[in-house]
Amino acid sequence: MASKAAPSCRLVFCLLISAVVLRPGLGSYTVNSIYGDTIIMPCQLDVPQNLMFGKWKYEKPDGSPVFIAFRSSTKKSVQYDDVPEYKDRLSLSENYTLSISNARISDEKRFVCMLVTEDNVFEAPTVVKVFKQPSKPEFVSKAAFLETEQLKQLGDCISKDSYPYGNITWYRNGRPLQHHEGVVNIHFNKQMDPETQLYTMTSSLEYKATKSDIQMPFTCSVTYYGPTGQNTVYSEQAVFDIYYPTEQVTIQVLPPKNAIKEGDNITLKCLGNGNPPPVEFLFYLPGQPEGIRSSNAYILTDVRRNATGDYKCSLIDKKSMIASTAITVHYLDLSLNPSGEVTKQVGDALPVSCTVSASRNATVVWMKDNIRLRSSPSFSSLRYQDAGNYVCETALQEIEGLKKRESLTLVVEGKPQIKMTKKTDPSGLSKTITCHVEGFPKPAIQWTITGSGSVINQTEESPYINGKYSSKIIISPEENVTLTCTAENQLERTVNSLNVSAISIPEHDETDEISDENREKVNDQAKLIVGIVVGLLLAALVAGVVYWLYMKKSKTASKHVNKDLGNLEENKKLEENNHKTEA
Repeated sequence: MASKAAPSCRLVFCLLISAVVLRPGLGSYTVNSIYGDTIIMPCQLDVPQNLMFGKWKYEKPDGSPVFIAFRSSTKKSVQYDDVPEYKDRLSLSENYTLSISNARISDEKRFVCMLVTEDNVFEAPTVVKVFKQPSKPEFVSKAAFLETEQLKQLGDCISKDSYPYGNITWYRNGRPLQHHEGVVNIHFNKQMDPETQLYTMTSSLEYKATKSDIQMPFTCSVTYYGPTGQNTVYSEQAVFDIYYPTEQVTIQVLPPKNAIKEGDNITLKCLGNGNPPPVEFLFYLPGQPEGIRSSNAYILTDVRRNATGDYKCSLIDKKSMIASTAITVHYLDLSLNPSGEVTKQVGDALPVSCTVSASRNATVVWMKDNIRLRSSPSFSSLRYQDAGNYVCETALQEIEGLKKRESLTLVVEGKPQIKMTKKTDPSGLSKTITCHVEGFPKPAIQWTITGSGSVINQTEESPYINGKYSSKIIISPEENVTLTCTAENQLERTVNSLNVSAISIPEHDETDEISDENREKVNDQAKLIVGIVVGLLLAALVAGVVYWLYMKKSKTASKHVNKDLGNLEENKKLEENNHKTEA
């Protein structure tokens, strides 16, 4: 039988779903088809004029033919052979193009188109290739975690329903992994379904992790061949928890160790840098050689200053891996002597001391009646104005809440002291008598007129300040009287009298007592006056020196003038005598 070379593919057939590829030089035409699609095989022969019929057959592996379709050129009828695997799947067109629906792997054969005339048979072979894209690879049997320096099953990568079978590749952070015995072990396996003849590929990965694999993504891919060539499908990424042993232990103190004070609660927290981190540790307290087993937190309550020292923690199974920290429990003691309420007599001496003992330098502030003092109080001779509420307060500024304060309430007592003064009104119609009283508790003042014993109630009193106040009366006596001022408190009763002349009799007035505040003003004024006087004296001294120098020069000049004047007088007298003699 003669055969005819296959002509080039018509454009209409090349654009069909089944990929048609002409493979020149092999003497056959190849049709690439996708699993489940329709295989379309054009007859690669020109239809002769005297064509009787056309037939399609395929060849078994041993080369024997199996006819599957027949079409007569005259009757235009189509007959399909009784081949079970192609029942209801074949279609032969008028141009002898054979179509096979629902492509299977078993359709990969060598088909032959035969055109028969009365005197010849023409054949054109077509080779069918069927391809099936595998499913997207999946990670299965993934490890819950990986451990450093241990070869462990990371997982399996599975891709199903592939034809032909594909190859699976593993990746770490996008880079392919190569088999390395004891570090990266890859085991590949493929299985074919006997019914569908499709392959399932499985690749198992054993991997020895390191700390550098933390947060590193692992993926796998399947590379397969399809009608258009080689393709690759990738799985989803997977990140594994990497377990590694603790290499370092650290200890933390809460609250921060530079702010711990007596009475605080301390939490010691021990941490290991392994994964998973250790959950139990040994804690070593100052002066205790044996460790206390505890969770990663150990609590000390209501600490005292004797808790100051070095604290340590270590792993239970590896005591040489230890961490330590020094803790200082800050304290502040304050002692005020005397303290509380103290009563002293005016003029007494009272030493006051505020002693501070602290874990570091502390600030000390003195207050009197809520007013800050410039220095600590010292009393060599108590005055009434020294009385008040004193507070000594100390604090460690860097330690929040560490403050102490003690108070002293000072009471200065004194027996009543009296001084009486009198002053005549400029009009001469009345006199003002004042009784100045000093003492504490506040003395009560009473005025009486000696002789009659009558009590004077109409008085005017000044405010009681710093143990002093005064009471005054205004009288216009028609005759000489004696006024008595009585001051009395819990300590003593004091009496003083003053003789007052009748309003018609002039007498010397006694000035009122100068208050402490006015005394200070007077002192300031005196200082100013003294300064002015000294300045004037210096100016007068300078003027005197200048005047003396001036007078000294003036005397010298006048001597010369007098001498000249004397000579003139003598000449005059001589002339007069001469005139007299001539006469």
